Amino acid sequence: MNRNKLRLKYLLYDIISAFIVWVLFMLFRRTVNDAQLFENVRIFIPNYNFLSILFVYPFVCAFFHYISGFYLKPDQQSKTGYILTTFTSSALISIVIFFVLLLDDILVSYQYYYYSLLVLFILMFSITLIFRSLIISDVNNRFKTKKWTINTLIIGIGKNASKIASELEKNSYKNTLYGFVSVDNTTFTVPKDSIIGNFSQIEQLITQNAIEEVIIALDDPDELKLFNYINTLYKFNIDIKFTPRLHEILTGSARIGSVGLNPLVSLTDIHMPDWQIATKRVFDIAFSTLMLILLLPVFLYFAIAIKFDSKGPVFYLQERIGRYGKAFNILKFRTMHQNAENGTPKLSSATDERVTRIGKILRKYRIDELPQFWNILMGEMSVVGPRPERKYYINQIIEDAPYYCLLYKIRPGLTSWGPIKIGYSDTIEKMVERLNYDIIYMEDMSLLNDLQIMILTIEILFKGKGV
Repeated sequence: MNRNKLRLKYLLYDIISAFIVWVLFMLFRRTVNDAQLFENVRIFIPNYNFLSILFVYPFVCAFFHYISGFYLKPDQQSKTGYILTTFTSSALISIVIFFVLLLDDILVSYQYYYYSLLVLFILMFSITLIFRSLIISDVNNRFKTKKWTINTLIIGIGKNASKIASELEKNSYKNTLYGFVSVDNTTFTVPKDSIIGNFSQIEQLITQNAIEEVIIALDDPDELKLFNYINTLYKFNIDIKFTPRLHEILTGSARIGSVGLNPLVSLTDIHMPDWQIATKRVFDIAFSTLMLILLLPVFLYFAIAIKFDSKGPVFYLQERIGRYGKAFNILKFRTMHQNAENGTPKLSSATDERVTRIGKILRKYRIDELPQFWNILMGEMSVVGPRPERKYYINQIIEDAPYYCLLYKIRPGLTSWGPIKIGYSDTIEKMVERLNYDIIYMEDMSLLNDLQIMILTIEILFKGKGV
């Protein structure tokens, strides 16, 4: 199953349905007002007419469908979920279109005005739902006939693993269990011929069998080993779940998923509504683009200042670990003298002699971080999210806080609770403390929280509390 192709199929069908909706709606309007609806209306686009809207409207609809979060998990749409999402996005599209395009429609009585709004909504909702239902029906049929399947591995060979396998067999027609993976010298209760390897072979097992989901089902998991397994699995960009302990059940982390009544903790699902996840990404793209344009004079000024202040390049590329544990190059203004580390990572502080004169100013107001709007635009980072770290320090943090790998499920950010509360982390202890704030952010992610963090960050910038 190719999720990207499925997303494109939904997108294409939504565009086609929107095209049909607008043609039918204009036929309705012609009977009401002889198609004179857009005369002398010059909002946004000069010479408003039927044809211009005919080609714009479908893409407006696609945008609103995207921010509804519908395209994020195309293979996991429940019947109730996709109906509710379609209803909401159709209502939003209808209202927005009317207030943007038809506000000056004075040639029609208010009675017909609201009739038109209702007609547009009914057309939008029903036709979009019909097209989506065709795809969802086809998807479910492909899963039931095993033309599509979610290849699954279970880490563990004991009683817990056997129980999960039984639940999968009974309740999840989408999953195909490829086998069990043993860890250490655990006594096995699953069939011996279904054990396909040891965890040391996990990369080979996932790659060769096109595994999309891994369930960690150990009988008595040691916390440090559990997070070591999780840390190894994150880089494969697969769904990771594990059977909860009492702590996860009491704190609400354990949720009933696709495996019958057996609760599982998902380590890759984000605790944020889909529509907020989609809106957050749209905001990241729009905001970073705007900032890169508006801050261009600032970039040029400091680029010249850095060049005159010390030898070396203007920008500094440093490898950091981001989403899914994958490395990327973070972009910063250079604030230290060239070759300050000489190949050995060293934490900085407010009194670091390696920092240049201009570098101190850049750090104080966190201006050195502004080029990371490019990383945000490229999808490597978000405006708000935990600060990415270097692998060298992550290895040290994991010794005290093995749960660091949990941060891998979201994009790292330009700012978050960690940098606000701790500032520059010049010790491993501060890094661990910052990590705890980032975990809190991740568990309570919302657009409202992001807004609050951005406001507090702006305050820090203007007060020069960056160091």
